[in-house]
Amino acid sequence: MANLITPEAVQAALGSVKRGVAFGLDYPLDAFDPSVANRTPPRHVMVSTHRDQRDEYLDGFWPQATSQVDGLRHRRHHAHGFYNGVPDEDVVVGSPSIGVNCWADRPIVGRGMLIDVWGFRAANGRSIDHEAGEHLDVDLLDDTLAWQGSALRPGDCVLIRTGWTDWYLQQDRAQREDICRTKVCTGMEQDDDTLAWLWDHRVGLAAADTFAFEALPARADSPFGGDTDAGMMHQDLIALLGLPLGELWRLSELAEDCAATGSYDSLLTVKPLNLTGGVGSPANAVAIR
Repeated sequence: MANLITPEAVQAALGSVKRGVAFGLDYPLDAFDPSVANRTPPRHVMVSTHRDQRDEYLDGFWPQATSQVDGLRHRRHHAHGFYNGVPDEDVVVGSPSIGVNCWADRPIVGRGMLIDVWGFRAANGRSIDHEAGEHLDVDLLDDTLAWQGSALRPGDCVLIRTGWTDWYLQQDRAQREDICRTKVCTGMEQDDDTLAWLWDHRVGLAAADTFAFEALPARADSPFGGDTDAGMMHQDLIALLGLPLGELWRLSELAEDCAATGSYDSLLTVKPLNLTGGVGSPANAVAIR
C-alpha cells in the first residue's frame, strides 16, 4: 500500500509545510523496558582506542523494540504465504526479498494525517480505557476526523493517537511488568470494517502510539489469524494488503501542535534501516509542519 503514495501525492504533501517545524516521532531505543513482546533494550557499548576517539556498538539490538515500522516479512499469512506470493525460501537472512531495505532505498514520504482520538474523547468527557485495553473501531476514526475538520486523501499516512504510550510510560516498574504479563493493550478492533476502512481510504501507511496497532488480546470471535496468530489482523494487514504498519510512535507533541494550530496534517518521512532482508526497523519518522 506504500505504492499508493504517488509522486503527485508527495508533491501535494509539501503543502502541509507551513512553518518549517519538525517533530521526531521515535521514542528512545531503551524507552520500553520491560517490553510487551520481550524485546529487551539494547546494551550501548562505547569503546576508545585513544583519548581523542570514541566508537560504539549495540549489543542485543531488537529493531522493533521501540517506535518501529513492521516490514513485509514480519507476518506470513497462514493460508496465502508472504506478501506478493514471495516463496518462504526467499525470506531468509541475506536475501533482499520484501525486506525493509526496499523502504530504505525508496523511503516512505507523504502526507501524514494525525487522527487524535485521545483528544476527541477528552473533549467529549470520555477517556480511553487503557487499563482494559479498549478496542477502537473505525466509527471512532471517522468521528475524530469530523471533529478535527480533517479529510483523508488517497495515499495519506494515518497516525492514530490514543495516548497509550504516554500511559504505559507513566506506570511504575511493577505495573509495566503486569501489563507485559497480561498483554492487555489498547488498539484497533479486529474487524473486516477496519481492513475495509484502510483500503477504501487508500492509506499508504498506518501507525499508532499503541503496542501492536491492533488491540490485544484479539476479540474472542476474531475471524483473523488462522491457527498461529490468535485472532490478530497482522497477517491480513501485512501479508495481504502490504501495509507498512507503525507501532509505539511518539505522537503527543505533534498532537499538541496540531490542536494549537487547528490543522492535523504534515509532511511525513519514514526511513527504515537499510538492513538487507530486515523484518522491521526503527521508524526514523519525522513530521514537518
